[in-house]
Amino acid sequence: MKVRFSAAKVPRWGHRESGDTLEVIERSRGGFSVVMADGQGSGASAKRISNLVAKKAVSLLGEGTRDGAVARAVHDYLHAVKDGKVLSTLTIISVDLMTGTLLASRNGNAVVVVIPGPGREPDYLDERVEPIGVHNFMRPTIREYRLQRGLAVVAFTDGISAAGRSSGSYSPRWPLAFLLRRGKISTDLAEELLHEAVNRDGGKPADDMTVLSMVVEEDDGEDTVRRLSLSYPL
Repeated sequence: MKVRFSAAKVPRWGHRESGDTLEVIERSRGGFSVVMADGQGSGASAKRISNLVAKKAVSLLGEGTRDGAVARAVHDYLHAVKDGKVLSTLTIISVDLMTGTLLASRNGNAVVVVIPGPGREPDYLDERVEPIGVHNFMRPTIREYRLQRGLAVVAFTDGISAAGRSSGSYSPRWPLAFLLRRGKISTDLAEELLHEAVNRDGGKPADDMTVLSMVVEEDDGEDTVRRLSLSYPL
């Protein structure tokens, strides 16, 4: 099997810098993790917060710390550095080759959609869970899925799920309806979902938007090259 991954993001209309940060790190015991953070507010100040959170999470994951412990440690770090006055969401999607599973860890209102396998109904993970940085005690919600062909994941910040509120075209859980109409999750989906969200905001994103998609596919085993590409407007 092989995993394909893609991500797309755009800042809030009128801002050059997005308050969302996305990072990818290879795990010390095989596999990789994607870290997605959404800092409080928008623009450069939010970027500093989300960047602080994401970098700390990536550092701990690279050292072999387990995902749940990473979320707790990053919360403690942000709470200490900002004196409990600043919050951030934190989402970690991990492909763990040691356990043969995919882990989806959430803190805050970012949504994760998981299709466990072929013909399975999607899990729409949007239950309420506190963000990191503010409360004295915090714990993430974590879901675990067996790695198998057809497993697919889409995760996005609240700018995506709230799209349409500013233009009057909002509907609850609209991303799920979009995914069901789409039928199949592929690496093109991140771009397509972002495009739809921007359109729902009338072409002017009302909030920072980040979306990632991941799918496990069949593989002949002959291609052992790992690839990563990036498009970054200057």
